[in-house]
Amino acid sequence: MTTMTEASVREFKMPDVGEGLTEAEILKWYVQAGDTVTDGQVVCEVETAKAAVELPIPYDGVVRELRFPEGTTVDVGTAIISVDVAGGAAAAPEAPAEAPAEAPEASAAPDAAEAPEKKPEGRQPVLVGYGVAASSTKRRPRKGPEVPAQQASVAIQTELNGHGPATTSPAATVQPRPLAKPPVRKLAKDLGVDLTTVIPSGPDGIITREDVHAAATPAEAPAPEPAVTQAPVTAPVAPTASYDAARETRVPVKGVRKATAAAMVGSAFTAPHVTEFVTVDVTRTLKLVEELKQDKDLQGLRVNPLLLIAKALLVAIKRNPDINASWDEANQEIVLKHYVNLGIAAATPRGLIVPNIKDAHTKTLPQLAESLGELVATAKEGRTSPAAMQGGTVTITNVGVFGVDTGTPILPPGEAAILAVGAIKLQPWIHKGKVKPRQVTTLALSFDHRLVDGELGSKVLADVAAVLEQPKKLITWA
Repeated sequence: MTTMTEASVREFKMPDVGEGLTEAEILKWYVQAGDTVTDGQVVCEVETAKAAVELPIPYDGVVRELRFPEGTTVDVGTAIISVDVAGGAAAAPEAPAEAPAEAPEASAAPDAAEAPEKKPEGRQPVLVGYGVAASSTKRRPRKGPEVPAQQASVAIQTELNGHGPATTSPAATVQPRPLAKPPVRKLAKDLGVDLTTVIPSGPDGIITREDVHAAATPAEAPAPEPAVTQAPVTAPVAPTASYDAARETRVPVKGVRKATAAAMVGSAFTAPHVTEFVTVDVTRTLKLVEELKQDKDLQGLRVNPLLLIAKALLVAIKRNPDINASWDEANQEIVLKHYVNLGIAAATPRGLIVPNIKDAHTKTLPQLAESLGELVATAKEGRTSPAAMQGGTVTITNVGVFGVDTGTPILPPGEAAILAVGAIKLQPWIHKGKVKPRQVTTLALSFDHRLVDGELGSKVLADVAAVLEQPKKLITWA
């Protein structure tokens, strides 16, 4: 009877919802122990370094245990929920043959065996808050001091790919994918360091920035070691001695905000930024916006100045295609993109994100309006997927909504240009030889000076301004 019970338990592991991610934070559980779930049902929401994502369960059954409380950061490949599929009776023993992706469950048997001891009585609320509860977040002990890091990497990768445990495939241990977060991979690429040759010092075999620096400059590596090793000992002491909770609030930097910070630092110190400005009369553009709101083809769609600014930038890119490019440091090449994935910077409670509209250059004005509306709504709800934030080629950031005249935006990593739009204000302006009140804004274009020179950047900015000043150019230039 015990064997049948253990065989009917399925452990759902934290998946890698974005390429190269090593961990995710559980934001909210939608189920509790004792609930019945069905294949494809969303059981929880997690936040990665890129976005908040809902996770569906891949089978039917009854929730046996939630392994972690809300607010806990869990490593990819770690079981987060166990489900009793005994209701499937005869189907349970055949599951490994029908679904190879669940074959690694054999390695999770120890956890399943312990489940009855930790199974809550009745339906209990999920613990909420940051930190790890001692009873539910205890890690399984590692088997050795040096080898487990690589073994764990292989096991996670093989399980996520739907193969059996790493021990069943000797070839899998030849060159396992190193565990490292995206900013660390970027640093390694910039320094020319092969991650497969780096010795990890982070938890569970994760490669840290210090490891990469040590591999890049082995002669200087011993010097910083005392400072690094002492940091964990001294760091907790300082806050308890000087931190006044009544006067200060400390917020952990993680998730989207942590990834954004790392990306901005990497971009600022990798790409040589140049920013140019132009002030333009957009009175005619605002009049066109009001006219378009009455257009039956645009009814129910998001029609605002940003829509025409996006269209103006797409027209400028069409006239100056070399601006739509990226710098390949490894191969020392400029990569010209024949498509435009238009990024729109969005401020969310979790931090700044830049989802993009795929193939924006192929969309009509109504289609572009629809895509913009969906992008903004999804971002506000915190449902932007990691895929929606990958592959951007050029970006718009609208700082004008905050009443700011303009700014000097930092390039999203891998992009050559970003356009900042300032606040649109009624100002005195010389129009047809007379000083008149006109709607005016300031545009700022930042670009990577390695692949965009002043002439090209100026042409793009001038074309955007020309379209916004005379929107009729959309007809002749588009």
